[in-house]
Amino acid sequence: MIWQFALRYFRARKSTSAINIIAWVSVVAIAVGTAALITVLSVFNGFTGLVKSLYSSFYPTLKVVPATGKTILLTAAQLKEIAAVPGVAHLSQSIEEKAVLRYGEDQTIAVLKGVDDQFMKVAGVQDKIVRGDFDLGAENGYRAVLGIGIETALGVDVEHSLVPVNVYMPKRDAGISFNAAMPEQSLNSGVIYPSGTFAIQQEFDSKYVLADIRFLRNLMNLRPGEVSSLEISLQPDASEKRVKRKIQALLGDAVKVQTRVEQNATIYNVMQTEKWVVYVFLSFILVIAAFNMIGSLSMLVIEKQKDITILKAMGSRDSLIQRIFLGEGLIIAGAGSVLGFTIAIAICLVQQHFGLIKLGGGSFLIDAFPVEMHWQDFVLVSVTILVIGVLASWYPASRAAKQVITLKAT
Repeated sequence: MIWQFALRYFRARKSTSAINIIAWVSVVAIAVGTAALITVLSVFNGFTGLVKSLYSSFYPTLKVVPATGKTILLTAAQLKEIAAVPGVAHLSQSIEEKAVLRYGEDQTIAVLKGVDDQFMKVAGVQDKIVRGDFDLGAENGYRAVLGIGIETALGVDVEHSLVPVNVYMPKRDAGISFNAAMPEQSLNSGVIYPSGTFAIQQEFDSKYVLADIRFLRNLMNLRPGEVSSLEISLQPDASEKRVKRKIQALLGDAVKVQTRVEQNATIYNVMQTEKWVVYVFLSFILVIAAFNMIGSLSMLVIEKQKDITILKAMGSRDSLIQRIFLGEGLIIAGAGSVLGFTIAIAICLVQQHFGLIKLGGGSFLIDAFPVEMHWQDFVLVSVTILVIGVLASWYPASRAAKQVITLKAT
């Protein structure tokens, strides 16, 4: 009965057309706020997905790093145990260290990352090669793949030049035995032959050079099994959290097992914070719509005084009257949310298929705003509308319930 009354009051023509107009203004305002929220949140999801896809080309699904210090020592038995963990697909050992690279008269500082032959199975850098080949072989000298920013800084021609790049790296005990008069004695040096160039994004392109792990191990005088990290890829149906817990239990507190999000915690936290800030600000559109709802319902209560009096005379409790007008408010909020969801889905689908709204500048990896709709956003916005609808309807509904019966004698 409650919803029958509420629907009748919503659809019926009012004695004053302003009541109908304000009610539909409330519906439209809620629809606009809902559509804006879903669309903007979907754009943030699109950018987050784009960043994750870029980072997945370089960072593994799981990464084992030392809890303190720069290196960890992994025995063959430990590697075998990790490989046997259900869900683990491939393991790749790596060594990272900063180095000075010199090519002719040009030089720059880069992070030299030594990887083994399993690296291509835990990352996707080989799919981002823009010049040359992904070749880290050591048959005629160690070869290396440069980020496009490093290639530009050194002026290297990876496809035609046979001139090696000189690598200089501090010795591990250089801080103790540093000789200011002859600083070269505190450096280890070697040469690498550029074979290819990768382009992922600036953070990687201007920072990393990939080389054979044996080159780094010899240059840094590391022991067998001593690495900077162990990179792990998982099987498609594996649980990232479960595998992480098992590997952490195997290796103990001397190491940290990081997911891809934890490896890039700063960028992901910033993106999530921005998304929540936008959600809060756009929710004010719904709050403004709530004021329209309060006005509309308050005027409806005044118009329906006679109906309220009759219902109370027939024995209706105050709670029933209150629920009727609460239902009226929820109908307005529900109609607006359905309309808003429909508009948002249409906008997102059009953007996904046709990319009508372009990114400016022309220097991005994509030319249009990316969009991904997530069901969690629809749930969040629905709950937000429900809460705002109930709060906005509460005062007019309470006022209607407290209305005093005034029966006139004839």
